[in-house]
Amino acid sequence: TGGHTTEILRLLSCLSESYSPRHYIFADSDKMSEAKIRSFEQKRAETFSNSQFTLDRIPRSREVRQSWTSSVVTTLYSILYSLPLTYKLKPDLILCNGPGTCVPVCISALLLGLLGIKRAIIVYVESICRVETLSLSGKILYYFSDYFIVQWPHLKEKYPKSVYLGRIV
Repeated sequence: TGGHTTEILRLLSCLSESYSPRHYIFADSDKMSEAKIRSFEQKRAETFSNSQFTLDRIPRSREVRQSWTSSVVTTLYSILYSLPLTYKLKPDLILCNGPGTCVPVCISALLLGLLGIKRAIIVYVESICRVETLSLSGKILYYFSDYFIVQWPHLKEKYPKSVYLGRIV
């Protein structure tokens, strides 16, 4: 809520109009992202007249300071909620940057690929604020993403599968 949304919108501002439609998925308890996304898309529509997007909410997989035990249950619930949405959208590409919401969506997409329904390319961009260690989402998706981008050279050294592109947000 806030920081991750700002970072992802900065990334999206560099994409061409061929990345359309865009489907935004965020936590149902997130009160700020929808307004930021709508404002971003309204400005984008001034440049690209055929701009299309959707907004969807899923249950938050893990609240800040939530216990690890209970977060397993809430994450499973979020995955079950995400599966029909991911099936409906059948994305070609998932671009995510660290909120807990991205884990259930990516796992749902991986399941669709394993079932032979639709394979999505998963691009994970670790937040600029992660200088020394990966976020929990990053630690999980490091093993499942097709491209794992870090913004600090120290993280590239620690996580060799990652791609260091410098600061991109």
